[in-house]
Amino acid sequence: MRVAGSLLALMLFVLTGTGCSVFKEYDETAGWDASQLYNAAKEALNDNDYEKAIKFYGKLEARFPYGRYTQQAQLETAYAHYKAGESEAAIAAAERFIKLHPRHPNVDYAYYMRGLASFEPGRNFLERFFPQDGAQRDPTAARESFRYFSELVQRYPQSRYSQDAVQRMTYLRNSLARYEVLVADYYLRRGAHLAAANRGKYVLENYERTPAVPDALAVMVQAYREMKMTDLADSAYRVLEQNHPERAAQLAVE
Repeated sequence: MRVAGSLLALMLFVLTGTGCSVFKEYDETAGWDASQLYNAAKEALNDNDYEKAIKFYGKLEARFPYGRYTQQAQLETAYAHYKAGESEAAIAAAERFIKLHPRHPNVDYAYYMRGLASFEPGRNFLERFFPQDGAQRDPTAARESFRYFSELVQRYPQSRYSQDAVQRMTYLRNSLARYEVLVADYYLRRGAHLAAANRGKYVLENYERTPAVPDALAVMVQAYREMKMTDLADSAYRVLEQNHPERAAQLAVE
């Protein structure tokens, strides 16, 4: 019995002490150098296995915090999160790279990725929120995306990503202008005429030369007429008629 007790104690020691390592998760990357970890992450990324790629990139940075592989891994981590649909994580990774490597030759890509990651959730915000009341629509993501792309274009106008950023900014600007008109129309239909007129004016002042301008002017005409502000209504109508005669004609029969 004494021998059996000693064997039992030894087994318990093995299981709870140094011997517990036999139950640890096998790490296939043990002993890999930086290039091996990076290549494995890149392969996973190319295979669309973003979770695995992020895991390998993380191991690379943890084991080799300095060097060209690590810097590239940090940059590609943002892309992996973006492709995985993890917008917030992608933005955070891009911003971290910008902070750590502000003079890196590829830092413009981090600025671009930040805008791209925020562009996706805001891309169809009008369509997604269109059935709801105008006051409930939230253009925050679109505004953030516009700001991120704008910073890229201002800082790196010659970047290979600037042209695409400008195109996305144009889309976002048009969408934001349309959002303001939808809200203005929401206020108009509910009798908040001053709020409607102010929204229309905001479009003229901040989103000139967008497709939403004619509708913004039309809202202003209607709102001023409802408030018996004849001079302001006539002034807005003249501008509408001179620049957008078709919309003015349409308003006349509404």
